[in-house]
Amino acid sequence: MTNDLATNDLATSDLATNDLARLQLGTAPDSWGVWFPSDAHQVGWQQYLDEVARAGYLYTELGPQGFLPQDPSQLRDELDSRGLTVSGGTVFAGLHRGKDALDKAKKDFGREARLLSAVGAEYLVHLPDQYTDMHTGEATEATEIDPDHWKNLVTGTDELARYLQEEFGVALVFHPHVDTHVDTQERVERFLSDTDPEFVNLCLDTGHISYCAGDNVQIVERFPERITYVHLKQVDPEVRERVRRENLSLAEAVPLGVMCEPPYGDPPMPPLLAALANLDRDVFCVIEQDLYPVEPDIPLPIAARTAGYFVACGLGPVRRWPYRPIDRTKGQLP
Repeated sequence: MTNDLATNDLATSDLATNDLARLQLGTAPDSWGVWFPSDAHQVGWQQYLDEVARAGYLYTELGPQGFLPQDPSQLRDELDSRGLTVSGGTVFAGLHRGKDALDKAKKDFGREARLLSAVGAEYLVHLPDQYTDMHTGEATEATEIDPDHWKNLVTGTDELARYLQEEFGVALVFHPHVDTHVDTQERVERFLSDTDPEFVNLCLDTGHISYCAGDNVQIVERFPERITYVHLKQVDPEVRERVRRENLSLAEAVPLGVMCEPPYGDPPMPPLLAALANLDRDVFCVIEQDLYPVEPDIPLPIAARTAGYFVACGLGPVRRWPYRPIDRTKGQLP
């Protein structure tokens, strides 16, 4: 798949006949370069929440476990003071490793699920552990997965999802991811076919699918009932080609700008949004643009432009700040 800027530019016309009102726009700490609970190369949580509101978003994910305040009362106060609502949370797990990993996941995901329930959110994104180091990109385990590990992943995800739903009323959505064992379209479709549709659904990350040369629209059309949460993201096709040519890890690719703001990358958004609109149900569409590491003044303007792009496509909601004219007698805003 190659980028077609002309196709992307048709967003406001081609989508005019599609009802996108049920696609709820949000953002995530990842769009501010946040990959870890705390890190010198990313913004702090206060700046993140302030700027999410300034950029116009109403929905946010919690980000890495521990990044935002973990006390439910404090978190509610911080969100309410900025007019923000939580769409979901994200937690990593290496369920392919077996029982010990599943036991740990139940504790980690359970802690996140309690926090989500306390702030009225119902989706928990399961990120599979990468086989490359998130800081250095060095390989940490084999890139291929053997049958026993695949079975552990499938049965472990089923059990974890059932546990979260029954104990906390929180829905698990699995996130295919570059540099993990569920990355390509073939693996994603196999995973969906092997897991329990009653409890396990998909967080369709459009950038990660395109990064691995998959067809997002095809996945939506083949598994419409399993697409219950979306991460909107685009990949720069030229950088992606360099990544493939030089066999770079995700940690090496992101600083090169492999994830880009719309409408300059893959997948083209108008046909994808049309396919999601055809699902005819409420779906959170959370913007993610991997930026780690990043200078603290970079994310806000990118996030604001990206919100504007998707609003022009027909997604929402975003806050509309009231116009405040200059008081010319005082030379300042009233």
